[in-house]
Amino acid sequence: MVGTVRQPVDLQALESYLAKHIHEIRRPINVKQFGFGESNPTYLLTDSDGQRYVLRKRPPGVLLSPTAHRVDREYRVLRALEQTGVPAPKAYHFCEDETVLGTAFYIMDFVDGRIYSHPSIPGVEPAERMAMWRSAVETLAKLHLVDFTSIGLQTLGRSGGFYNRQIKTFTALSESQAKAVDKATGCSIGVVPHLEEMNTFFADPSRQPPERSALIHGDYKIDNIVFHRTEPRVIGILDWEMATIGHPLSDFGNLTQPYATAQFSTYVGFNEDVPDFMPGALPGLPAREHCVKWYSDITGWDPTDELAWGDAFGAFRLAVVMQGIAARHALGQSGSAKAQGFGSQRDQNAAWAYSLVKDLMKDVKKNGGSGFHDRTLIITQAKL
Repeated sequence: MVGTVRQPVDLQALESYLAKHIHEIRRPINVKQFGFGESNPTYLLTDSDGQRYVLRKRPPGVLLSPTAHRVDREYRVLRALEQTGVPAPKAYHFCEDETVLGTAFYIMDFVDGRIYSHPSIPGVEPAERMAMWRSAVETLAKLHLVDFTSIGLQTLGRSGGFYNRQIKTFTALSESQAKAVDKATGCSIGVVPHLEEMNTFFADPSRQPPERSALIHGDYKIDNIVFHRTEPRVIGILDWEMATIGHPLSDFGNLTQPYATAQFSTYVGFNEDVPDFMPGALPGLPAREHCVKWYSDITGWDPTDELAWGDAFGAFRLAVVMQGIAARHALGQSGSAKAQGFGSQRDQNAAWAYSLVKDLMKDVKKNGGSGFHDRTLIITQAKL
């Protein structure tokens, strides 16, 4: 998980800065880099007292998107969440002075727990696996009930129109990423297959899910969750750069996406355990219907009728994300050792997304061309 520093930081400059701004961190410090962090390079800092902290920074170089790599957004959300019961690391300080480490960065607590790169949560007993998944789902539900206005996050995003903004953002991002040129080969990354056809479908308001607004994580999934060392419960949620005010279907669909991925014959994505999500394949892994019930019991909203559309959009978004990882790897900006493998999955994910879109279009024709009813719903918000 943590090891060699692939993207060096100026240790002397960092120690000097920390001495002035974060007195809890004792010098000298040891720096290692985490193996994850496809978007923002992430480092483990260990001070002279053995206390551990995490540094997250924007990658170096010219960035492909002005809306990506928002470590300032992460810091803002983490500070706001301190007023809630949502488990998240304590954030200490944000530095926007790029003369210190070359790019903006922030410091947060190291959450000492278990992180699983595979959503099947391997290596635990079936009962514990079930309990851990339930905790992940119920933690998400509680996040979606946070009164974002009361904690000062009402300007994090706009209520309503979430998927239209997502379509615009990911289309523009994909077009920019497609132009990235691999330094080694001299070839451009290229476009996401069927991008235009998928955009046309998703942009149709009659086919979009009814509007709902909540504070969403933006990339909520098992490998962005920290579980307690010995108990089957969530103690931390990581990687908040895509947090916004948006549709909760996005988060729920993202968390439970392996259930949809398992139905695709080539098992897209970068998880070798996707077949585990076939019905009854792995003891202790809940059915997706269980996840829906746990979630709806807390929020009062059952997303079942909207999951097919959400799965298709999630697959489309994932294809663009994979394209972005490939682009950053080509430009030498990726902070992850796994970037090349992730990036190679772009076309497979695009094929999966387009197959889901075609299935939805068949359903629309079968039902006489009708889509979702046009109405606006807002999740009831309550303080945790």
